[in-house]
Amino acid sequence: MDQLTNLILDFLKYHDGDSLIFTQASFWVFFGVLLLGYTHVYNRPIARSAYLLVFSLFFYFKSSGLFFSLLLFSTVVDYSIGYLISISNSETKKRWLVALSVFVNLSVLSYFKYSYFLVNLINSIFETNFVTVNYLALWSNSLFHTSFDTLNILLPVGISFYSFQTISYTVDVYRGRVKPVKNIIDFAFYVSFFPQLVAGPIVRASEFIPQIFRKYNLSAKEFGHALFLILGGLFKKMVISDYLSVNFVDRVFDNPLSFTGFESLLATYGYALQIYCDFSGYTDIAIGLALLLGFRLPINFNEPYKANSLTDFWHRWHISLSSWLRDYLYIPLGGNRKGKLRTYINLMITMLLGGLWHGAHWRFVVWGGIHGVGLAIEKMISNFRKVKVVWNKPLKRFLGIFLTFHLVCFSWIFFRANSFATALQLIKKIFTDFGINYVPIIVLGNLDVLAMLTLGFLLHWLPFNLKENIRGNFIKSPWYVKLLVAFAIIVIIVQFQYLGIKPFIYFRF
Repeated sequence: MDQLTNLILDFLKYHDGDSLIFTQASFWVFFGVLLLGYTHVYNRPIARSAYLLVFSLFFYFKSSGLFFSLLLFSTVVDYSIGYLISISNSETKKRWLVALSVFVNLSVLSYFKYSYFLVNLINSIFETNFVTVNYLALWSNSLFHTSFDTLNILLPVGISFYSFQTISYTVDVYRGRVKPVKNIIDFAFYVSFFPQLVAGPIVRASEFIPQIFRKYNLSAKEFGHALFLILGGLFKKMVISDYLSVNFVDRVFDNPLSFTGFESLLATYGYALQIYCDFSGYTDIAIGLALLLGFRLPINFNEPYKANSLTDFWHRWHISLSSWLRDYLYIPLGGNRKGKLRTYINLMITMLLGGLWHGAHWRFVVWGGIHGVGLAIEKMISNFRKVKVVWNKPLKRFLGIFLTFHLVCFSWIFFRANSFATALQLIKKIFTDFGINYVPIIVLGNLDVLAMLTLGFLLHWLPFNLKENIRGNFIKSPWYVKLLVAFAIIVIIVQFQYLGIKPFIYFRF
């Protein structure tokens, strides 16, 4: 009994690197315990919000420790600002309150995410010797006699996601798109809802808050859909993504000079598939878990590598972020309403900042810049094109998909590489040292990796109707068929566990 008590108490404590990740058994124990209590509160909105808030805050505490306080700070600030906006009769005061929300959230985000980047930039330009200071650690050491490193600023998990979420709330309250939340518990629940808290999708208040007050409803079809999403997400992450990462992609990107251009190209394709399966796998699981709890989250991916243009790609990839950037950055900048040149500039600014959102490094700015230039060129061509293309539509679509996919893959090199030097080495290998004579040997030596690449892209590029039929048949199947499928997928996943579980890529953003 004492051993069980100690085990429970130890689980309740924060341990660095011991997050409740969807791919770990501890998370499913956590979720199972949550469901046991949920049966008593799921039809009482106030109790449900409070109950899920407690579990969500614990979930975030397990991943972030003391940074848990930042989530609470952001919650209190934006709840208060939303309330003040709702009771104000002054348009000027409302605008200043929105500006305050944006300033506070972006200041906190910038401090923890961009301090090193900005300090290094200032030092390189002005030849100064500024150093970064972790004031949160400094205050903790002073007040609570802790011993945190005051020169090391850690990035709180999920801060980019919940910061954008709370900003959208205050802006939407100001715009009249959502009524301010009266109960801070409901608002805190919206901000901290654990399935999507640390890696999205970014859920807008207008989409989620009305659901808080509805009665719980989960049909048999929705249960089947949720189970399908969870199993598919686990398979994409733990089988395809992790296998490619551990067995090929990481090795090549860590030391491209040791590999041929052909292997570098395969690693680029591999990373394109890896990051898609990793990130879409996470959001599939998140959407499925939320659905089991009675909440509908927005779709975040829609077969992005079937896109026939960059514009189409951003309608399919990380949809919650791309639509957020469109509605809260691109359109306020003027969108396409202020002339062609201004449209191109607005696109570039949006994508450069979108790149910087992913990480405090010039590599991410370059990644965003590639997409910004590509989107501007597409817009320019659509503005000036007067002559109809003579080739048939299937060929045109194929060429569009082929070119878009390879441009996206090229940009992924800068996204994944550890440095500019590594990215340029890998690109140089592809274009100047392809190693055509070694292709048969490389193929024979990496049949498992090529098989996984083929499987991943085949599943992705299957016709939409065929995939919908598979999903529909699973949803309509008897419970014992669902159980057998779930058991089979779990067995497959377990077989791959000797590789070790890798954290989700987007946890770092």
